[in-house]
Amino acid sequence: MHIQTVKRSGSPATVLASFLHFDLCFTIWVLLGALGIYITKDLGLNDAQKGLMVAIPTLSGSIARIFIGLLSDRYSGKLVGTLMLIFLFIPLLVGWLAPINFPLIILVGLMLGVSGASFAVALPLASRWYPPEQQGLVMGISAAGNIGTVISNYFAPRIAASFGWQAVMGFCIIPLAIVFLVFVLLAKDSPNQPKGQSISNYLVALKRGDLWWFCLFYSVTFGGFVGLGTFLPIFFNVQYKLSAIDAGSLTALAAFMGSTLRPLGGYLSDKFGGIRMLTIFFTLIALLYALASFLFPLNIMGWLIVISVSILGMGNGAVFQLVPQRFRKEIGIATGIVGAFGGLGGFFLPTLLGSVKQLSGSYAFGMLVLALLALVALIALRLLVAFREGWRLSWTTLSPEGEPASAQS
Repeated sequence: MHIQTVKRSGSPATVLASFLHFDLCFTIWVLLGALGIYITKDLGLNDAQKGLMVAIPTLSGSIARIFIGLLSDRYSGKLVGTLMLIFLFIPLLVGWLAPINFPLIILVGLMLGVSGASFAVALPLASRWYPPEQQGLVMGISAAGNIGTVISNYFAPRIAASFGWQAVMGFCIIPLAIVFLVFVLLAKDSPNQPKGQSISNYLVALKRGDLWWFCLFYSVTFGGFVGLGTFLPIFFNVQYKLSAIDAGSLTALAAFMGSTLRPLGGYLSDKFGGIRMLTIFFTLIALLYALASFLFPLNIMGWLIVISVSILGMGNGAVFQLVPQRFRKEIGIATGIVGAFGGLGGFFLPTLLGSVKQLSGSYAFGMLVLALLALVALIALRLLVAFREGWRLSWTTLSPEGEPASAQS
């Protein structure tokens, strides 16, 4: 599916607005990770506290995604997305102006985490404008807004070096105001927006086993992407003694590759099948994490991390080539739940690595645990393909009940 086809159909303006919404929100979502070296030094945090501090926005964002996804389905995605942007002014103002201690930075992180729920608004808002055969590319373009990880990790340490880390939150208010105006002007709800239904109707999705498998898979791909995106600056600083700016730059490079290659993951899944591509990506992810456990010198480890995050980004695109086709009627709640578990994976990763470092003095065992989880996801996927008919199908054609009706594995 070509980009020109997307331009001629649907609502390109809404795709752009969704991209900007997700981009800005992702920038804010990983902000504590990008500023982590400055904050942990200022507050004197230990390794476990470092992991918790950068992970807490991911946790609150994961929880918020479920409820935001439900509201996005029942009401206007544009309205919900607009209210989210308004709310985010609050934690940015507190983080900028208030005297900060560890409990308060955790509270600020919890509020900033709401930005992570953009996933459950921006993606369905764009998705509903396009047919199933265009979902991989459209969702990939919209979700490429996770390039906000690049923006945070590259610019935040540089601004903090000149003005202090709290001033960075003040500067973030400017793009937040701009994106708010653009979103209000450009975003439109699709005429295919599902009519409001009772909560019980949406919770039917929870009874479908497929949803929980997608949750597992996305907790590996997206959890790895966002978890590394928030923790890598601290990892590079602690393990290799890089400065905040150098650690942020290397993290930004990895995040840039993962973000820009996400649409490629969606495109390849459109072309060759999401399940087939996901099998390849899980295999590579498990291998790369295992190699990372050797904690090679920086000139090797840096490239290993960049390649790993690139594959994780493409894996994100593969998962979400499948989700909107399987759960078209409940796309908001499905993306919210799957995205929530992806976010929980992103909370688990830095918490795991920080705790392992605190207890053992090394990140190696934590990397091995991540490799094992990717291997579990790979085995689960292949068992589903082998023993459940639906997982041998591509879901490009759906019955009225949402069951798959064509094959490709």
